[in-house]
Amino acid sequence: MRIPSLDESAIARLVDRFYDQVQADPVLGPVFDPVVHDWPAHKRLLVSFWCSVALRANSYRGNPMAAHRSLPIDAGHFEHWLGLWRATCRELLDEAPAAQMIEYAERIGRSLRMGLGLSERSGMPVPGAIRTGF
Repeated sequence: MRIPSLDESAIARLVDRFYDQVQADPVLGPVFDPVVHDWPAHKRLLVSFWCSVALRANSYRGNPMAAHRSLPIDAGHFEHWLGLWRATCRELLDEAPAAQMIEYAERIGRSLRMGLGLSERSGMPVPGAIRTGF
């Protein structure tokens, strides 16, 4: 069943499904699995983050730039992450909320890449990267 609008429970379902896929992903799993020691707690933090972004909940307290700074990532990882995010949003959400969540993720991704000194085209593409158009 696709979710017609965004609320905290819809975002929680999206985050849960997406990060289950991240854990199992051959490109992203090896980046995040070694540093996330409690996935349920991390997912709750990410629900808070996305609720703050999408619902203006003002519930997130953290620093995404600092959290990603020490990770072994390049621009290809961002593209792969975004491809998986786009696919998961389109799978779970109706068109309008999916487009909204994708737009937020793309904007945040650009900001993180800039803050980490990664251009959108820097680095080599990640093998098996998910490339999906909008």
